[in-house]
Amino acid sequence: MISNERPSPFHQQPYHQHYTPQPPRPFVQEDTLKTEQIQIERKSFLLTLKENPRGRFLRIAEEVGGKRNSIIVPAAGLQDFKKLFDEMAKASGEIQPPKST
Repeated sequence: MISNERPSPFHQQPYHQHYTPQPPRPFVQEDTLKTEQIQIERKSFLLTLKENPRGRFLRIAEEVGGKRNSIIVPAAGLQDFKKLFDEMAKASGEIQPPKST
């Protein structure tokens, strides 16, 4: 018997469990308040300010090679997000890249 064929002390190994799909989330009406797009090198960023019954939020989507990834920033955190973003942009211009040997 190979070591990974031994029975688990928990009587069921996690990779043998059956996947149970979750029911689809109910539709939530979202109103688009403003949309802007920017192209940087080969990446396209889409910033969309939206609102739903739970409040306002900014969705930042990145499209690369036909795939889309996004993050959502609640409106309550936009000023903090902007502050950190500005700090990172400033640091990017000030910090020298390491020298190659």
